[in-house]
Amino acid sequence: MKTLVLIEHEGGQVKDASLATVTAAGKLGSVHALVAGEGVEAKQAAEATAKIAGVDKVLLASDAAYAHMLAENIADLIVPLMADYEALLCNATSNGKNVAPRVAALLDVMQVSDIIAIDGERTFKRPIYAGNAIATVESSDAKLVITVRGTSFEKAPIEGGTPPIEEVSGKGDASLSSFVGCETQTSERPELTSAKVIVSGGRALKDAATFEQLIVPLADKLGAGIGASRAAVDAGYVPNDYQVGQTGKIVAPELYIAIGISGAIQHLAGMKESKTIVAINKDGDAPIFQIADIGLVGDLFQIVPELTAKL
Repeated sequence: MKTLVLIEHEGGQVKDASLATVTAAGKLGSVHALVAGEGVEAKQAAEATAKIAGVDKVLLASDAAYAHMLAENIADLIVPLMADYEALLCNATSNGKNVAPRVAALLDVMQVSDIIAIDGERTFKRPIYAGNAIATVESSDAKLVITVRGTSFEKAPIEGGTPPIEEVSGKGDASLSSFVGCETQTSERPELTSAKVIVSGGRALKDAATFEQLIVPLADKLGAGIGASRAAVDAGYVPNDYQVGQTGKIVAPELYIAIGISGAIQHLAGMKESKTIVAINKDGDAPIFQIADIGLVGDLFQIVPELTAKL
């Protein structure tokens, strides 16, 4: 099976989620990677993609219309290319979830979303009911359009590949949407989806000042990314970028510390694949303790400062 992987990139570098998607695509067959962007940055991303082990060919589409991954433009680029491929794989990220459904609709096929395992060329496993059940699905469509949960597959090595880079072109600007602006937060901390250690806080932290006072020093000691439950985000303690869960970011770090988080199923769906989970909560019956490897029942306002001081 020939597969096409939509590569997400920033600053000329391939994002970690795309490395996992390349691994998933390799389980289906030959892997061709599509890099869409503009100018020097797109070329740098294509060169970085060509070094990824397991990629057999890189397609580079360089055009101003593809500079900001506008879904309408990217979908129009991909659909004609799919004549040569049996499957398209995208990351289960905001961009992937934006592009893949449009491609599926234009190809008149059903999308297979958020896969966590591949059982055969057309058989996949995906979580349902906030991860409380795993469905095995089989597609009979002529073309497969798949989004891949990056935390469920190993990242492909970023060195070792030597495939050719071929330039391709599409329709350009579909004039259906336009890029207005992007507001991003810059931080020296690791990005949540790639962090090896994450310290997350919940609504029990009371307010933004307390969140900052307790969570940030601990995260600094551990060199960790900072996450939060939806309740904490909705209460205004931290920005939306910090949200972990079904409607936030899906993470699987080596260590996940949940502080003052009760463990709603929507939050658990986003972090329960973490290698080691530490929960700190005064409610010994909180659902978070059902999946925690280490649980501390007590007052977080005493435990967290003490823990931070001893690190």
